[in-house]
Amino acid sequence: MAALGLELRGPAAIVTLQRESRRNAISREMLAEFAALREPLLSNRCLRAIVITGAGSSAFCAGADLKERLTLTHSEVQALLRAYRQDLGWLDTSPLPVVAAVNGVALGGGLELALLCDLRIAAPEAVFGLPETGLGIIPGAGGTQRLPRVVGEARATEMILLGRKLTAAEALAFGLIHRVSSSAEALLDETLAWIEPVLHGAPIAQAAALEAIGAAATTQLDAGLELELALYDRCLVSDDRQEALLAFAEKRRPEFRGR
Repeated sequence: MAALGLELRGPAAIVTLQRESRRNAISREMLAEFAALREPLLSNRCLRAIVITGAGSSAFCAGADLKERLTLTHSEVQALLRAYRQDLGWLDTSPLPVVAAVNGVALGGGLELALLCDLRIAAPEAVFGLPETGLGIIPGAGGTQRLPRVVGEARATEMILLGRKLTAAEALAFGLIHRVSSSAEALLDETLAWIEPVLHGAPIAQAAALEAIGAAATTQLDAGLELELALYDRCLVSDDRQEALLAFAEKRRPEFRGR
């Protein structure tokens, strides 16, 4: 059985971690399958968003597959950490918005996977944490870098040093997630309803917005403003921009085509 499942729901691609017996832990096979999804998903002009979720009701992703990790040499573990960045990194830079629908625990690499996503929604029972320091290591798939950018240095330090786990309600208060669904059963449907503006939005504008926002953390303000202007111009000359103006004049919903 494949480690990942793929389902297309209209303009949304649903990627499901399907190692339920291992709490959807990340294996080398799963990393390879994530890497293999990059080209078919990003080249599909009908898609508007990617949603990542986990199989079952207990875990989104419990992190690295420790059973597999115990069989690896030191050099193999180092290679695996580099594979995390290479095989999952495209989610962070995807021109398609990527959404984490967190159906259960998201610990260690599972939380780091969610942090790669642009938007995060969770079931009420979801739990978030980076427990690595309690295991004698540190987060190695971007957790020490992305978590402070999302929740701030003070809260990230608390979570990492103390191994603090957050409930969905606490994660919402921390700003770690954007929304809590009404129930685990309704999570996916509510996710798709929540991102409806994305699914029917202008893909060129959305990709430009993601690029501009992503640059804000590492770019000086003046350079960031210049980038914003260049990206605005890219949108301005698109067919989608003209369609938006025409739809506004005709009092109808625009039909964006990503051109």
